[in-house]
Amino acid sequence: MMKRTTIFRILTLLYLGVVALICFVNFNNLPDVQKTFLGIPTDKIVHFLMFLPFPVLAFWSLRHRRKGVIKTMLILVAIFAIGCLIAWGTEYVQGMLPYRDMDMLDFRADRIGLACGSVVAFFIQLYFFRKADA
Repeated sequence: MMKRTTIFRILTLLYLGVVALICFVNFNNLPDVQKTFLGIPTDKIVHFLMFLPFPVLAFWSLRHRRKGVIKTMLILVAIFAIGCLIAWGTEYVQGMLPYRDMDMLDFRADRIGLACGSVVAFFIQLYFFRKADA
């Protein structure tokens, strides 16, 4: 039976592969989609959603002993920073591709997704702290 961390590590690698595919494939031949949703540019929503799961997957890929709140926060800050490096790297590479553009507003949407995902991971971990204490 596979350990939880092994499953999450596999999911994280698959997730990163899908992100790379979404970021680097030429989508120019696809039909046009709605430009905005609730006044927010659709591509920014996609970037937000694309990076939202990273902190949760990365955090649960780590071995979990009973970590304190401060240690959990520090780990999530490190994961957030790694996620920002990945997000910036995807934008940088897109800027080098002839069919994509580097867009710092996309990078901002990525960081907002990473921040929200970090908060979600923190509260999931907090829930398990309290559940273990019950």
